[in-house]
Amino acid sequence: MKKKSLAIAMLSLLPLAAAQAQTSVQIYGIADASVGIEDTDAPGEDSRTVISSGTQSTSRIGFRGTEDLGNGLKALFNIEAGVALDNGAQDAAGTFQRRAVVGLQGSFGTVTIGREYGPIAAVAQSADPLGHGFYGSTLTGFGNGRLTRRLSNSVNYKSNDLSGLTFLAAYSAGERQTDDPSGNLVGAAVEYKNGPLYLGAGYQQTERLATGDDKEYVLGAGYNFGAFDLRAAYMEADPTGANNEFKFLTLGGVFTSGPNKFYLSGHQQKLETGAKGNGFSVAYSYTLSKRTNLYSSYGRVRNNGRAAFGLASAGGSFAPPATALGADPSVFNVGVRHSF
Repeated sequence: MKKKSLAIAMLSLLPLAAAQAQTSVQIYGIADASVGIEDTDAPGEDSRTVISSGTQSTSRIGFRGTEDLGNGLKALFNIEAGVALDNGAQDAAGTFQRRAVVGLQGSFGTVTIGREYGPIAAVAQSADPLGHGFYGSTLTGFGNGRLTRRLSNSVNYKSNDLSGLTFLAAYSAGERQTDDPSGNLVGAAVEYKNGPLYLGAGYQQTERLATGDDKEYVLGAGYNFGAFDLRAAYMEADPTGANNEFKFLTLGGVFTSGPNKFYLSGHQQKLETGAKGNGFSVAYSYTLSKRTNLYSSYGRVRNNGRAAFGLASAGGSFAPPATALGADPSVFNVGVRHSF
């Protein structure tokens, strides 16, 4: 009788065990901190020593998971928060401001709802010579008056791989109680990956003002020659109004030799007003293990007399005051990054 009761009890646990086997939840993150020297080159300002978070990769903690619903269908979620390691605070307003989505994945592709990366963000990252990190990366092209990287209140679609092609689309609701301007954003992108070759293009449009729509464009390309990986990107933001157009162009690559990685890139930033800044970045990374590496980087911008452009890394941006036209900012840092 005892053996029979034990058998019945074990059988009753099988559905629970099966359900747990079909569900996967993961806690993950990155801890990245550096010591650096920043120099705005602005009149009356000296260089300063800073402790920065997220110079190569934004420091973060996240939770993601999937549930197998059967017949090739999965439910998924991902919530991710940025962390400022220099002071222990959130790195931006909103707890899970980096990504907060729930969705479904199947033979049709992936659909997510929530705060998601826009279609152009995928192209900008894949075409970045600096790996979307270090000062001078394509992240410099995002921000106020520039391109839009993350979309709140959004519905997003990403296709499965179709002979190397991937399609992305997004709709972000402005949630305004007016028809014009609605604040709505629509976007789309296409990526092509075939062996060492990468090509990408994306477009986003926002009805921010009644007088017209803000437009954003990204083009990207890359080719892997083995030890050397060449990348290039062109980014443009054309907000409604006169003399607002912003352009960002970058070209460079990374050379890998064992645990060593050497990054080099040049870039140009331009405004329709005639402001122009030419910059370059160099970086070095040494891999200590699968999860940990040391790095050092240097970035500089030479602005013309109408410009006060700066540089952006994964964790933040650095620029001279807007009134310091012609100042040439530079930044040097050494740091350590660990992923978990």
